[in-house]
Amino acid sequence: MSSSSLKHFRGQVTRRDILRGLGVSLALPWLESRARAVDASSAYAAPQRMLLISNNLGVLPKPFFPTMSGTHYELSPYLTRLAKFQPDFTVLSGLSHPDVTGGHSTENCFLTGARGPTRSGFRNTISLDQYASEAMGPVTRFGTLNLGVNIDKANRSLSWTRDGALLPAVDNAPALFQKMFVQGNPNDVARQLHKLERRGSVLDTLMEDAETFNRQLSQSDRDRMDQYLTSIREVEQRLQSARKWELRTKPETSQQPPDDIRDQKLFFEKFELMLKMARLALESDSTRIVTLMVDAFATPVFQLHENQNTTDGYHNLSHHGQATEKVQQLEDVDRQQMDLLAKIFGEFAERQEGERRLLDNTMILYGSNMGDANTHDNRNLPILLAGGQFQHGQHLAFSQEKNTPLCNLYLTMLQRLGIETDQFSSSTGLLTGLSFMS
Repeated sequence: MSSSSLKHFRGQVTRRDILRGLGVSLALPWLESRARAVDASSAYAAPQRMLLISNNLGVLPKPFFPTMSGTHYELSPYLTRLAKFQPDFTVLSGLSHPDVTGGHSTENCFLTGARGPTRSGFRNTISLDQYASEAMGPVTRFGTLNLGVNIDKANRSLSWTRDGALLPAVDNAPALFQKMFVQGNPNDVARQLHKLERRGSVLDTLMEDAETFNRQLSQSDRDRMDQYLTSIREVEQRLQSARKWELRTKPETSQQPPDDIRDQKLFFEKFELMLKMARLALESDSTRIVTLMVDAFATPVFQLHENQNTTDGYHNLSHHGQATEKVQQLEDVDRQQMDLLAKIFGEFAERQEGERRLLDNTMILYGSNMGDANTHDNRNLPILLAGGQFQHGQHLAFSQEKNTPLCNLYLTMLQRLGIETDQFSSSTGLLTGLSFMS
């Protein structure tokens, strides 16, 4: 091929053409008008969603928490970075999980509230995201997406099954993008359906054998078998849902596939990228629930600014012992995290869904299992909730000595999703002072 022909060839071939040549297709942006066109006689009603973010080393408490409470509180030094969105968020103090102590061992309990993580034989319980996904049913392609930044996937996660099993977090942005937006060719879809059918046939056979065996058991053993059969039926239901979604076209986006960031030193860049992936997942309705665990504990020396690294790994910095240099670096880190929150709040606020903003239709929770990493204190957790059409613009301050269960907030969020439940983990009721907008 001549150089002029090659130049013409390059000018005519797009990224989409290349992807088609590889046996995939990449779709165009999702348009609200399409939703209206489905039923022009009805107003577009956007669903409620959740984005749940946790840094397992938290933030420095003094510059985070306001000194005043109520609706006329003065923003703390950290929260001034979010000043533009003060009417859109509530900061909460005096919340924690009862009997969830032990420093870093609590990191996997942030969304579960499971008691006694340091006790022998401890087993975690279902996390907030999985509980909500079960209650909502298969309304989206992915019930939840569990993301991570610098995460130790073998040992840490925000997302846990009903049986207390860890669900590994995804930390590869390009793979996640392909999973959400790149449609496989017909052969790929057929292969995936065949896999699902094979799994289904195994379960069918197992169910038949189990039901035959069940008739030979005592009543107590039948009860145990009923629990087992119920688990099989739940897996069957998920397989049936997966088959249906394999046959549907994936959602559309105008975004280009992201580049991967593997270097753990690029902590803020990775954090920002995974926040972007969370936004894409939610606004495309690939899922309505996203968790994002920032594994600061596993983060080594990292880039604080261009040409400037931290003097130590994140964990060692958190045990600052009031050393000036470490505290200054941590304050810098915390402020940059607040800047990332401000950016994602802004992106959610800019996007319209019907008559409301994406921010109004999404609860964004930022918090930690650690109230003060320097002393391994798991009380008075730093919690911030934005969006979701709550009456925000306030600091809800609960007792510092006798903390209110954090799961009261989770219960309130579940009800905001439309889930009819009056209990989640250690909750004792809805969170006082946090009301829905009419």
